[in-house]
Amino acid sequence: MPDTKPERFRFAIHATDGKARKGTIRMQRGEILTPAFMPVGTAATVKAMKPETVRSTGADIILGNTYHLMLRPGAERVARLGGLHDFMNWQRPILTDSGGYQVMSLSDLRKLSEEGVEFRSHIDGSRHMLTPERSMEIQRLLGSDIAMAFDECPRADQPRDEIAASMELSMRWAKRSRDAFDAGEAHAAVAALFGIQQGALDEGLRAVSAGELTDIGFDGYAIGGLAVGEGQEAMFATLDFAPGQLPEDRPRYLMGVGKPDDLVGAVERGVDMFDCVLPSRSGRNGQAFTWNGPLNLRNARFAEDTAPLDERCSCPICSTYSRAYLHHLVKAGEILGPMLMTEHNLSFYQHLMQAMRDAIGERRFAAFAADFRSNYLS
Repeated sequence: MPDTKPERFRFAIHATDGKARKGTIRMQRGEILTPAFMPVGTAATVKAMKPETVRSTGADIILGNTYHLMLRPGAERVARLGGLHDFMNWQRPILTDSGGYQVMSLSDLRKLSEEGVEFRSHIDGSRHMLTPERSMEIQRLLGSDIAMAFDECPRADQPRDEIAASMELSMRWAKRSRDAFDAGEAHAAVAALFGIQQGALDEGLRAVSAGELTDIGFDGYAIGGLAVGEGQEAMFATLDFAPGQLPEDRPRYLMGVGKPDDLVGAVERGVDMFDCVLPSRSGRNGQAFTWNGPLNLRNARFAEDTAPLDERCSCPICSTYSRAYLHHLVKAGEILGPMLMTEHNLSFYQHLMQAMRDAIGERRFAAFAADFRSNYLS
């Protein structure tokens, strides 16, 4: 009889066009079509959205935040309540970050050592220690489907020797993350573990990082340390070489990116997965993404505009509400405003990913990207 056991983790590439790749990640909780965008559910919620609405936008997977969830409500509590999927009523795949980026950003509240990072909670000032082993434990308790190795994320403007030392520390932490993941119950509870390439904007350092990660062996590989203030030009210059340094047969995940034109440029350079708070955060602040560029609905010019947010968008918001009404909600501070704006933005991002998948499959990605940029950036 054929094996009908659900997939733990399998990645298949179905089509390529230049460096752009179209594929599928198969997991027990469902398939993830790539290139994929993951809405950010920082504290077990995508802000202003119900889980079923997030799914209706086309999202296959969301991201949860280890740092925030370990502090509130606590990983052990989430585990006692049945795990993150049941807790937040999202039964599809969840990727959890390692917590490394968040604790590194707390420069005034943390102390770095070979063991890990000691930090004070931004909520109540309580002391905590986050290590590769503890990060793996927290992600297991949460019930994540894809866990991330614990790493340090240095600023791109630091001296090269400091970036090199940080990268090597992250590689040692990557090996400890791998060992902790494989030990005990971790590998049984979490389906996959991704390593994180570091090295800032330096091609040589990123090559070393990629080599060490490949030697350790991961289910997927993230490109870390970008979208931290270096600008799009520098990011794209790094992406011209960084994805190609990673194994071809595994997903490549660009962390924390980004604007719609960032996504198109990154897919063009071989990236498969993304996450970013931008569509939800922008929605809460009155900004809508459209095929013709972003719109600030706070602007008075929309007060009597009866057009939809985007004539080309088929989401429920664009087929139901006018720019004038959304302008009113935003200006009045009504809760419905962020809800509708976020739903549209997440729908737009998923429509963009689907359009890129279609263009790759039909080998017309270069024409698609050029057309997108001419409309979006004009």
